[in-house]
Amino acid sequence: MLTCIIRYHIDPSKHAQFREYARNWGQAIPRCGADLIGYYAPHEGSSSLAYGIYNIPSLAEYEAYRARLAADPLGRQNYDFAQSEKFLLREDRTFLKLASAPHGDRS
Repeated sequence: MLTCIIRYHIDPSKHAQFREYARNWGQAIPRCGADLIGYYAPHEGSSSLAYGIYNIPSLAEYEAYRARLAADPLGRQNYDFAQSEKFLLREDRTFLKLASAPHGDRS
């Protein structure tokens, strides 16, 4: 299993647009086959960093997922929304593998 972490640099004056974008992905991403952990908007500290995090079985499955997402009506609408509103200044994707499992007993 891979975890994809997307780091977004967003326009600090367009938090509402990012939240709408995040809610839309909350519908489209699971429907297209990834296990969405969540989208995170700025709250305290930096006003321009936000994150999207999801799990996907492999890079091959990621490619198939991206094709499904690009063909999904809400996915296409959300890509267009981001382009027209210009609230995403930069995005970086990192794929990570869990290294701490199994986790310790908390008792």
